[in-house]
Amino acid sequence: MILQTAFMGLFGIAAIWFAVVVFRTHSMVRSALALLFSQAALGAMFLAMQAEFLGVLQIMMMATEMAIMAIFMVMFMMDPGGLGQMEMTHQKRLSQAAGVIGAFAALGIAFLAGWGNPAATAPGPQAQLRGLGLDLMERSMLIFETAGVTILTAMVAATAVAVATRSATKRKEDRE
Repeated sequence: MILQTAFMGLFGIAAIWFAVVVFRTHSMVRSALALLFSQAALGAMFLAMQAEFLGVLQIMMMATEMAIMAIFMVMFMMDPGGLGQMEMTHQKRLSQAAGVIGAFAALGIAFLAGWGNPAATAPGPQAQLRGLGLDLMERSMLIFETAGVTILTAMVAATAVAVATRSATKRKEDRE
């Protein structure tokens, strides 16, 4: 239990650190990688809590998402490597105020909400995984299928637009 708590703290600090790095870097690709590491640390926290399915799902999902995001940034951005100066934050005062208000709201909810008594026993990892699988395969299946098809359609459309744009640019360059 002590080792589990230590890993939770370590991965929690890593998640927060990389979340801060997302906004401190001057590169969109580095920012995407920092976001990947932050979300992977959250996945590691799930693993430390013995929620293996959610941990692996979080890590796989974020790795795929950030890889796709980095590829599209390299394709479409003028300076994806961040060699030139680039400001990653916008509306700083409003963002800081919203962050402080959000932090106090989250702390207020965490400390003032009536959470009830903790459960006397929790089901084992296999029972938790089985319950999650039944939930996903029954009432949530249509949502996941729709989201998957939508994401795939968007990826194919973005690739088609990128290829068409590249072809048009190449033809224009050839004429000149």
